[in-house]
Amino acid sequence: MKKIKRALISVSDKKNLKPLLNCLKKYQIKIISSGGTYKEIKKLKFSCTEISDYTGSPEILNGRVKTLHPKIHAGILNKRNNKSHRKDLVNNNFDNIDLVIVNFYPFEATLKSTSNHKKILENIDVGGPTMIRAAAKNYHDVTVITSISQYAELIEELVQFNGSTTQSFRERMSQIAFTETAYYDALISDYFNKITKNFFPKKKIIYGSLIEKPRYGENPHQESAIYSKNKFLNLKQLHGKDLSYNNYNDIFAALTISKSLPKNTGLVIVKHANPCGASILKNSVDCYKSALNTDPVSAFGGIVSINFKVSKKLALELNKKFLEVIVANKFDTDALKILKKKKNLRLIDASNFNFSENLKFISANENILLQSEDNKFFTKKDFKIVSNKKPTSSQFEDLIFAFNICRYVKSNAIVLAANKTTVGIGSGQPSRLDSCQIAIDKMKKFETMSDEIVAASDAFFPFVDGIEKLIQSGVKAIIQPSGSVNDKEIIKFANETNTVLLFSKTRHFRH
Repeated sequence: MKKIKRALISVSDKKNLKPLLNCLKKYQIKIISSGGTYKEIKKLKFSCTEISDYTGSPEILNGRVKTLHPKIHAGILNKRNNKSHRKDLVNNNFDNIDLVIVNFYPFEATLKSTSNHKKILENIDVGGPTMIRAAAKNYHDVTVITSISQYAELIEELVQFNGSTTQSFRERMSQIAFTETAYYDALISDYFNKITKNFFPKKKIIYGSLIEKPRYGENPHQESAIYSKNKFLNLKQLHGKDLSYNNYNDIFAALTISKSLPKNTGLVIVKHANPCGASILKNSVDCYKSALNTDPVSAFGGIVSINFKVSKKLALELNKKFLEVIVANKFDTDALKILKKKKNLRLIDASNFNFSENLKFISANENILLQSEDNKFFTKKDFKIVSNKKPTSSQFEDLIFAFNICRYVKSNAIVLAANKTTVGIGSGQPSRLDSCQIAIDKMKKFETMSDEIVAASDAFFPFVDGIEKLIQSGVKAIIQPSGSVNDKEIIKFANETNTVLLFSKTRHFRH
């Protein structure tokens, strides 16, 4: 047990101070404070000593220096059972500080509210984190509180132990405190990396706030959690069971695709993070039915990510199929009534969700693989027509649509499309030829044949056999990245078969 006799309070967020101050008064704990916190405590009619009076040094540099003083830090950092430390305090006429209650300048909130660099700099707290670190280091003797959410716990602890705190409580608060300072410094580091465009620094700090702990991970024997750089995900769940790890994984995969489609247009059906159907038809019901027809079997139990508002008509169609999650840019009132009839169906409003971070993380053991996201926006200028036969306007649109979907399919990836809709998808095969065959088989199985089928490949065909198989299945136009030593042979074969062939300047593996 450690009796608290003196507390230092310096908080940016001054809410809920009164119950805490009442408790400190009850146990005759002296309070020192500074600046706005001092004024707030006095306004609430509690006794308090201003830090400048306590230290004998005025606040200087417009408040930049007020708690950075030996009397403050010696009072926090000294070991109470160390004779040398006690002697130093006596010789300097310093007192112990047993409780430190600090929360930081709102740097994170400032980043969201302004891009003014000078204002952002002024909201980097120096004294606060310094005191927190000092108190957290000396938790054997000092209690540290870093959040309003901890006030109730502190009050309970003081009441239970008559103005004292236990070692276990102080240790737990210390652990939280060091996490808070690390998180705060990570925000600052990330900000400076961004403004200097240093996306791959020598030391990379990854931070996030816990959003949720799903019941388990990919499988029941695995634990999981989801963290975000924001305090929330900008995904609003309107209905249904809690989201699982696999749900989140599929939702992010689906949103990555649907947010790449034209504004307020199109949808994608995802299963196990792979698209099994997509369309950008203007009519919402036709769009869904067409995407579903690509592979209605795989769509069972899948996730639909819709890049527009769900209407009553579309809801009636969606309700005919067993789906795990529907993500959309809002739902009509009538649509919600219909879809909520299925109690386990998760409905997610993603109208406020955007991909602001341009980095993709993959982790293995204690290693992190980091790259910029493949979010290039395609235009006709990104592709070169290399065949004698030129694509029609509608073919070119279908080719770009198919190529865009293709980059979100696990490699090796082949996407067949017609009329702005996928008709066959082959994914995740070690052989590109096998992916071609799977896409063709899907197309034939679900009778989505068309006279104007186009094909997209995420990387070049190393041999003629791949595009030969596609052309034999009815494909009239193909888009693929260039770069194979056999590019000339492939162009020659396309010309011999009167097939449209486009080369992309970029490759799009997704492993």
